[in-house]
Amino acid sequence: MLPYINAPFIYVANLLGAAPDELKLIFSFLLSYPLAGILKRIPDSKPWQKNAYTIFISLFYLVGLFDLWDGLRTLLYSSAGAYAIAYFIKTDLMPWIGFVFLMGHMSINHIIRQRLNEPGTVDITGAQMVLIMKLTAFCWNVYDGRQPEAELSDVQKERALKEMPDLLDYAGYVLFFPSLFAGPAFDYVDYKNYIGTTMFALPPGTDPSKAPPTRKKRKIPRSGTPAAMKAGAGLVWIFLFLQLSNYYYADFYLGPDYMKYGILRRMWQLHMMGFTARTKYYGVWALTEGACILSGIGYNGIDAATGRAKWDRLSNVVPSEIETAQNVRAYLGAWNINTNNWLRNYMYLRVTPKGKKPGFQATLAVFVTSAFWHGFFPGYYLAFVLASLLQTIAKQGRRLLRPFVFEGDGKTPTSKKPYYDVFTWFITQLAFDFTTAPFILLSLSASLTVWARVWFYCLFGVAACFGFLNSPLKPQLLSELKKRNTDAKPGLSRASSYDGTHIGGGVPDDPEKELSEIIREARAEFEKRKRRGSNGLDFKVMLQQKIDEWKRVGGKIKGDAMKVEKEL
Repeated sequence: MLPYINAPFIYVANLLGAAPDELKLIFSFLLSYPLAGILKRIPDSKPWQKNAYTIFISLFYLVGLFDLWDGLRTLLYSSAGAYAIAYFIKTDLMPWIGFVFLMGHMSINHIIRQRLNEPGTVDITGAQMVLIMKLTAFCWNVYDGRQPEAELSDVQKERALKEMPDLLDYAGYVLFFPSLFAGPAFDYVDYKNYIGTTMFALPPGTDPSKAPPTRKKRKIPRSGTPAAMKAGAGLVWIFLFLQLSNYYYADFYLGPDYMKYGILRRMWQLHMMGFTARTKYYGVWALTEGACILSGIGYNGIDAATGRAKWDRLSNVVPSEIETAQNVRAYLGAWNINTNNWLRNYMYLRVTPKGKKPGFQATLAVFVTSAFWHGFFPGYYLAFVLASLLQTIAKQGRRLLRPFVFEGDGKTPTSKKPYYDVFTWFITQLAFDFTTAPFILLSLSASLTVWARVWFYCLFGVAACFGFLNSPLKPQLLSELKKRNTDAKPGLSRASSYDGTHIGGGVPDDPEKELSEIIREARAEFEKRKRRGSNGLDFKVMLQQKIDEWKRVGGKIKGDAMKVEKEL
């Protein structure tokens, strides 16, 4: 640690009643903005200077600001080990060996952190959690680069590494300072395209006059305004957290004052505990994303509608979608987005044999990975198990109940739809208030104590829902749904029967699976119509109807009908 650097943080911490390390962490997030501005001004023609600069700043953060010499060694061991495994091991087991090594190494640090139990102290586990996502993805990217392209998906082709990066580029990727401590994580190909400025090349056929404005001859578009907006939002969320945490903190819920209120007030205060905890993450992730935007790596092409640069490549959370979520899928899909992408691309899809659909094995693998990645506090596992049950209930409930707030065409909402939306929002928020409490309280005794103080309402609700799903009422609803589907136009996929698979840990639906399904259905329909002598135009109309309906209920495909027709 640099001499005297701790003194001002101790002084301010005593005034605010905060921990010095927490203030230093916020300071590092804010300092990353001017430092990212300097990074962007290093000549595009000298990427080695950008690498050297970002490595130097991260070393300053680790040992100059936090005195994390042991932490620096931890990051070095993980990074060197992953690089060596990817370089020397040529078998199909290589990425799994890398995964076991990296997760095992991090688990040791999680256990040490749990035993020390010093929540106000910044240790290396936060930075290591971000690094684990980057390095496990790196091993898979190297593995994909050694496979025939015909065996890879489009996403895997984009991120495959045909050759190992040089050590300076690799070190710059590992120690990218704007996202060092709290993310967001990203794949090596993103850093490679950023450092080489190919990320900012205009798509073929784009009018150069419509390119985002840059400064002088720099290729990185101007990003000061979106970065400032993210910084402002982050500071507002942090300020809100500091204010609310004076009223809604863990010890209050475990003390006698909490029990002075009635059950409804206690449930409201439980909601506020979760919201207060979320504001901290909203603030931290907004600040780190803003620094990434200012550096340029947050660039995500040009918005076709506005013609302006998009800066959402590394967006990690959408607070408005979480606070207004009407179902489990929407809630989890807007939270910790980059971790969700990591779990989906490098666990959920990787444990599934080629040609097979992801099933329970993939879901279980994601659950276990996400739990171990967070650590070993019992509260994490209570939250994950309950969240997985909520996902099952929500999927079944949506399929069984949502069709009844639409007309027979499955598209036109009835007068009951607004009430359904309010009800599902209320139930979703209420369920997650209960579910996320152990994630905040961490210990088993504290979690069960607070659950008991709100009468275990979510557990009883889950039991009641599973009882309903296994009761005679379910066949009656299915019979009614079948009747409604029979009355609908043939050949159309109903919104009411949408059954998208959403797996544990907040991982979004698998688009490759959904695309394969629509191709399979369309091919079967094509063969049937061909035997009947239907013309191609008739088939194309039917196909477009299927695509439009599928997209309307949440599907996303690049190229729409063109891509499907090409597959056929």
